[in-house]
Amino acid sequence: MTTSMTGFAAHSINLEHASVNIDLRSVNQRYLELHFRLADEARNLEPQLRELIQQRLTRGKVECRISLNPGSTTTPHNGLNPAILECLARWQADVQQRLPGSAPLSVNDILHWPGAVPAVSQPQDTLNETVLGGMRVTLDEMVESRQREGAKLKQHILDRLAAAESEVKTLRPLLPALIAAQRDKLTERLHEALGEAGHERLAQEIVLAAQKADIDEELSRLSTHFAEVRRVLDQPGAVGKRLDFLMQELHREANTLGSKSVAVETSRASLELKVLIEQMREQVQNIE
Repeated sequence: MTTSMTGFAAHSINLEHASVNIDLRSVNQRYLELHFRLADEARNLEPQLRELIQQRLTRGKVECRISLNPGSTTTPHNGLNPAILECLARWQADVQQRLPGSAPLSVNDILHWPGAVPAVSQPQDTLNETVLGGMRVTLDEMVESRQREGAKLKQHILDRLAAAESEVKTLRPLLPALIAAQRDKLTERLHEALGEAGHERLAQEIVLAAQKADIDEELSRLSTHFAEVRRVLDQPGAVGKRLDFLMQELHREANTLGSKSVAVETSRASLELKVLIEQMREQVQNIE
């Protein structure tokens, strides 16, 4: 299944006196790049969290946020910390004495002051088990999110791929007539320039021109690359780098097609192919 590198997942677990909130976000990146923003109580779990993510994701810039929020039942049972309140009172009196125009602390300021509301601590073993279990669930949701996005990317690429294949199929039957028209045009010009005396030179130039204008090989390689893109899209696992390489090869062949063009039809097809290939390449950049 084609998987995107873009995804989001969130999960919350309620404990007796607190709640654990886990957020995972990922965007495209050449390799797997992990960033953690963890609550102090969960910092010791970073190596294990890193290992869990590496087991499920291969590429992408992933941001993991884990916060621990006190439950609503904590405040009425525990009250306010008297030591902190005394310190705040002394500090406020000192500040207002030195800066008479300063605003006093509000109730909201006091309640959010670190340590003002004592929290009921969770047993570390219980917390660790909760966080790691929650991370596994969140990773499941993240993988599903990336797979849904990947399915959309795959369809986008297949639509453009079908249009590119149609361009090649339309152009191929025109090759004999285009080459013949180019040969006749060149024969006429060389005959005017060289006359009858240059008959041998004329034949050589016509052969060389026909070889340079022959785009059958480029069209065959384009068809081969189209088939390979379809095959890779149906493979499991990380296929983004392989697809990116194929987009480069497709773009190279489309450029060669344009440089060898001897008619409006081939120039137009080359331009249209490059547009379609660029649209596919933009989506491939988001595939894991």
